[in-house]
Amino acid sequence: MSSEKIAQTLEEAHQHIRSARTDHDGDLRTGIDLGTATCVITVVDAAGRPVWIDFDRTAAIRDGVVVDFAAAAAAVRKLKATAEAELEIELVNAATAFPPCIGEADSRACRFVLESAGFDEVTLVDEVSAANKTLEVNDGVVIDVGGGSTGVGVFESGQLTALDDRPGGGHHLDLILAGALGVTVAEAEECKRAGSGDYLAILRPGIERIGSSIRDLTRGAEHLDLHLAGGALMLPGADTTISKYLGRRVRAYPHALLITPLGIARYAS
Repeated sequence: MSSEKIAQTLEEAHQHIRSARTDHDGDLRTGIDLGTATCVITVVDAAGRPVWIDFDRTAAIRDGVVVDFAAAAAAVRKLKATAEAELEIELVNAATAFPPCIGEADSRACRFVLESAGFDEVTLVDEVSAANKTLEVNDGVVIDVGGGSTGVGVFESGQLTALDDRPGGGHHLDLILAGALGVTVAEAEECKRAGSGDYLAILRPGIERIGSSIRDLTRGAEHLDLHLAGGALMLPGADTTISKYLGRRVRAYPHALLITPLGIARYAS
């Protein structure tokens, strides 16, 4: 898919954050992104177009692992109820995603959270594959930088040929910024989300650490472009920092934090 088409899709998704689409077609599909900082619900129509997006701040998930089952289920239940009220339809099935290399038991826990919240049938997919459901990269590296980890998938001729992840993501950048500014981690997260490039110099070591993980996980695929998904590297200049550090072409997208949630919903049955 062209960068222009992806940008258009993500802008459309952004417009439907807590604002329901009224011209949707066919059955609706639901995705739940159990993130480290936020839990996101995304509803798409039969054509994969965004219909409704909402989120709730939660600390119930850490690095893709459910650390507070009750809080995670409560967040999903709340988001589900709000979406159903806005769309005037019951949401029965859903998909959710997990970091590439967490254990089978932890990935199943993500399913149990959704079932506890009232979903009958739950599809599981890794976060990188979910991101590429939106990006549709045929030959390239898809990088999902989450709150706690960086997932990397190599796609060649449309096939996923390598998949792995490493610790380090948005939360680690928040810790660096909080220490430098003398503020709380939550306040640092808000500063980072403001989208200002003022903190790039402070965060450069953390961004380059993520770049180092990308380099280690893409040996033999250095000829492929890097495609960034996730909100952690939406800071202006972060993509250029990664590009210069690795000497590789990097593609960043607007509203990149919506790439994976949208792809998760498109995986739902």
